[in-house]
Amino acid sequence: MEINIASVKAEVEAVFAEYEKALVGNDVATLDRLFFNAPTTIRYGGGENLYGYDEIAAFRSARNDGNLKRRLERTEITTYGTDFATAATLFYRDTAPGKVGRQMQTWMKTPDGWKVVAAHVSVVAE
Repeated sequence: MEINIASVKAEVEAVFAEYEKALVGNDVATLDRLFFNAPTTIRYGGGENLYGYDEIAAFRSARNDGNLKRRLERTEITTYGTDFATAATLFYRDTAPGKVGRQMQTWMKTPDGWKVVAAHVSVVAE
C-alpha cells in the first residue's frame, strides 16, 4: 500500500479545507454532506457521543452558531492507498484561552466523494 500518493493527498487536503470552511461558517448542509450517511458513522465531541449519521446531523442542526472562528496548527493528513485517509489537527479559539482543541477524522472515498466515517473532537489544557 502506498502512503501519501500526491494526487490522493491533494484531494483529501481540499475536502478537509472545505470541511473547515463549512465548520467555522456553520454551513450545516456542507457538513452533513461530508459525513458518511450510515449508522456506522461515529463522532465523539467535547460533550456528546454521536452514533450514526442521524445523530450527527441532529447535533449539527441544533448547534449554537455563535463564534466558531478558530486557528489550526499542526494539521497532518495521511492517505493510505487511494480510498482511506486520516486528518489530525490542533485548534485554538480566542474564546478559550489556555485550551487546545484536538480533532481527528477518518476519511473514506465513496462514489459520492470523500466522507468522514469517524471523528473525535476534544479540548484540553494547553
